[in-house]
Amino acid sequence: MSKTDAPVTALGLARCEKPERYIQQLVKHWSHKMATSYDEGDGMGVFPFNDHDNAVMMARPEGIAITLTTGELDRNEHLRGVIERHLDRFAFREAPLEYEWNEVKEA
Repeated sequence: MSKTDAPVTALGLARCEKPERYIQQLVKHWSHKMATSYDEGDGMGVFPFNDHDNAVMMARPEGIAITLTTGELDRNEHLRGVIERHLDRFAFREAPLEYEWNEVKEA
């Protein structure tokens, strides 16, 4: 990401019945690639893909709320697919999950 590029943020929702379980599984799965973390009290998983790209997932009654921030739009769209494929793999009994994504517009 260059200094003139603004970060791209997308807010997502993965509708599922066991959001805490799937976030925990994803934290464990990706922990060998990055410094993931999980807060059991909040049901929150943090995924720092690199210096410019990260995702925060929060367990909600309706599913997993996802905030994905990247340095470029193409990277954001790519990581949405990566997240969806991994969550669908862990939620195989419910898969494919229903995903909603909305890009946050800069003010």
